[in-house]
Amino acid sequence: MAKIHMVLQGKGGVGKSFIAATLAQYLASKGQAPLCIDTDPVNATFQGYKALNVRRLQILDGDEINPRQFDTLVEWVAPATDDVIIDNGASSFVPLSHYLISNQVPALLQELGHELVVHTVVTGGQALLDTVSGFAQLVGQFPKEARFVVWLNPYWGPIEYDGKRFDQSKAYQDHRERVSAIVQIPTLKEETYGRDLSEMLQERLTFDEALAMDALTIMTRQRLKIVRGQLFGQMEQAEML
Repeated sequence: MAKIHMVLQGKGGVGKSFIAATLAQYLASKGQAPLCIDTDPVNATFQGYKALNVRRLQILDGDEINPRQFDTLVEWVAPATDDVIIDNGASSFVPLSHYLISNQVPALLQELGHELVVHTVVTGGQALLDTVSGFAQLVGQFPKEARFVVWLNPYWGPIEYDGKRFDQSKAYQDHRERVSAIVQIPTLKEETYGRDLSEMLQERLTFDEALAMDALTIMTRQRLKIVRGQLFGQMEQAEML
């Protein structure tokens, strides 16, 4: 049985491709060869990671998204033996979500022996309420066959509202039985950890590629190793991963 990891969030620029790439690297570190798929019709960031051998699904028919193209996605996923990671862009969020639900794809995947794990992002700052609302809508729309992992990204600010953390929020409390894990992306100091990670992401490098680069300073590599350890350590605790 393969787990089908789908990164979904209607808000753009919240770190979906980073999460997809981190998932792929974590699974590879556990001996898997995950199938990586990028369905973003505009910004194929995930595909930019050459070391991850990401396939790009073309879903545009002219200037419009053709939902029938998602049939190909199911054909790619169906025979998988290792896990699958699907990164989806904000512009295709609504069409893909509607396709999955209206075609009862979560139930179909279960019949095929797979398990759907939806990864969604909650971020701080101005996008906090939008991303929390997006989480609640996803959980409300997707059937019980889908399990959820919430990634908390503090890049734009603390993930708090009226003094409450996400795990204290009404949105989480209402749906906590559907959430299998919460992964906290570390708050990174801008001039050290944050700069090192940002530069690595801009070059679409994996942690392993960056750590093997003699051109990077010893302390840059040390900080990247610490970030990887913090992320992988949390993922190790998440049973569905």
